[in-house]
Amino acid sequence: MLKECFKDHRLKLLRQMEDNSILLAFSRRKEESLTNERYNVNRNYFYLSGVLEFDNIVLLFKRNGKENEIIYINPYDEFKAKWVGAPFSKEKVEELSSIKEVRYLADFKWDLDSLLEKCNTIYLDFEPNEINDLITPTEKLAQDIKTKRPWVNVKNARPLFANARMIKHEEEIEEMKKAIHITRLGIENILVNMKESYEYQLESYFDQAIKFNGATGYAFATIAASGKNATCLHYSDNDSIAHDGDLILFDLGSSVNMYCSDISRTFPVNGKFTERQKEIYNIVLEAQKKVFEAAKPGVTIRDLQQVVVKHYEKELQRIGLIKDPKEVSKYYYHGVSHHIGLDCHDLSDHFAPLKAGEVISNEPGLYIEEEGIGIRIEDDMMITEDGSLCLSQEILKTVEDIEAFMAKNKR
Repeated sequence: MLKECFKDHRLKLLRQMEDNSILLAFSRRKEESLTNERYNVNRNYFYLSGVLEFDNIVLLFKRNGKENEIIYINPYDEFKAKWVGAPFSKEKVEELSSIKEVRYLADFKWDLDSLLEKCNTIYLDFEPNEINDLITPTEKLAQDIKTKRPWVNVKNARPLFANARMIKHEEEIEEMKKAIHITRLGIENILVNMKESYEYQLESYFDQAIKFNGATGYAFATIAASGKNATCLHYSDNDSIAHDGDLILFDLGSSVNMYCSDISRTFPVNGKFTERQKEIYNIVLEAQKKVFEAAKPGVTIRDLQQVVVKHYEKELQRIGLIKDPKEVSKYYYHGVSHHIGLDCHDLSDHFAPLKAGEVISNEPGLYIEEEGIGIRIEDDMMITEDGSLCLSQEILKTVEDIEAFMAKNKR
């Protein structure tokens, strides 16, 4: 990714900060998290720096209208270099982040103490449910500031990050497109190998393909839910047999350089939908189409949810599945959309009107437990100036395309 992207990210935060204030973002999520998995760094820290490295700290400082940026890193350590690899040099960190002032962590405490004498507010990146969690360095620092400098106002930086992260930079969109493309290759590898199997066996074809094609991780744990299992939204066992005649619902996504894809598809295990499966599938597909048509700046996610519900009220009565519109909730019991980015469920204001540049999911579903049918169709959708764009349109979706692909490519 271009370093200008991360520079723009920092400017988004600085513009929201009060004058005479500090903002801190730590790269390690929790003190006890000693994993060497480089893609497990704190997302907000990465959003500001673009540096995949533990123990670093980004400090933004705004005083009398002047904006400053510092990143603190580890110095070279020969022992660590032999065991886990050498940390980035100051020059490399500046190259990746475009932050001109790169200092060592030994300077951080003295610098912070000095800056706190000059500021009124400090923004700290509290993760959810972290406010009373004394394990984290963020909360320890907050308590220390409140005790020693009660005049300093400690604020949660999360709302600032949420506001900034909703609208994506073009470089972020490109990373998400890469993740989506690799996810497509993983899905097609499942279909090529699809047959009556354990769910985890089918899942493994996705795992191999995305790693082979350059994914740097998973957006979330894969759901591979066949038959009745697909009516449980977050089914995670993936240990049942997907039988001939069943549908199997996959909710999956690869990530590339921390940026996520989030795709759901539902396929017939034997390559052919029954008439009933096709009927329900096409109702869901039409609901998704209506959401694409309705999505545009100014609309809310709640509005999009109502588009799906109204469609289901009509269609489920038409096919005799329900008699009363209120019964829709028996077969559709989740939201149609959430923001996607550095997290699969990205930081956002879920109730705010949508704006151009936001990326959200479009994922209607229907879940008929008594028939053993669970269907969800999910794509990643970008809001444009006058509507929406499906970022994952390359992934096959219609009944006809799915059946044709499986018939042609089945091993």
